[in-house]
Amino acid sequence: MSSPSECFECRWQGSRLLLTAYLACQVLAWLAVWASPLPGWLAFSVVAACTAHAGWAIPRRILLTHEHAVVGLRRDVRGWQVFSRACGWQSVRLCRDSVALPGLVVLRFERAGRWLGQSQCVPGDALGPDEHRRLRVRLKFSRRRWAAVSRA
Repeated sequence: MSSPSECFECRWQGSRLLLTAYLACQVLAWLAVWASPLPGWLAFSVVAACTAHAGWAIPRRILLTHEHAVVGLRRDVRGWQVFSRACGWQSVRLCRDSVALPGLVVLRFERAGRWLGQSQCVPGDALGPDEHRRLRVRLKFSRRRWAAVSRA
């Protein structure tokens, strides 16, 4: 399993459970803003910012319909790579704060040459049960999962 010569690849799809949770949090945020003693113009600005965030996050991070959305992960002799329809496979370094739980995987990664890391949630309904389990096992037990990006 942990041999660097073994290849691993998985691709996932958008998650309805993650969308439901996100929209519920958005509604709660809107209700909290409207129930607060903020002036009307400021409350409207906060709700507009929440709506703008939803317009950005839903296609890129939740439903994965945007061309730059990360929809795949693989490990081969060149290291870890993520896939997006716009950029294809790109080398990344997985961060130590990635989480692999039974119902949710949170991938934290850094692309080569970038300062800030990125993240992608992969809930259980985005992959089949066996694929999700394989992803969790691979993330937990891969020998060189935190290795720097190779320049191949």
